[in-house]
Amino acid sequence: MIELFDREGREAAFCRDGHSVYLWDGTPAAYIDGDAVYAYSGRLIGWTRDGWISDEAGGRLLFEFDAVGGPEKPRRQTKTTAGPRGTKPAKGTPEPVSPRPAPSRAWSDRSFAELV
Repeated sequence: MIELFDREGREAAFCRDGHSVYLWDGTPAAYIDGDAVYAYSGRLIGWTRDGWISDEAGGRLLFEFDAVGGPEKPRRQTKTTAGPRGTKPAKGTPEPVSPRPAPSRAWSDRSFAELV
């Protein structure tokens, strides 16, 4: 299981199959297609690279424990158990992929949860 943490070091999301991203409580949140990350509505959220999920402008949203590059990662807080995975909704038609921005060394001013 891939565990993803936010800018405060809190558990925020997880991925068990390399494609479906769930919020930590088990709510289906997004899916990964290639290196693009989409909300189930089909809206492009951002990108995956080097253990990071970044927003559409390149600002960092979430990180894996072994993510490389990017802003300084906070100390991970004590984890709780991830919730049971909820039923995934149907996928909407994906938005066209825009050019991928250069990865930022800064955190996004938004949270992953507010984008999904």
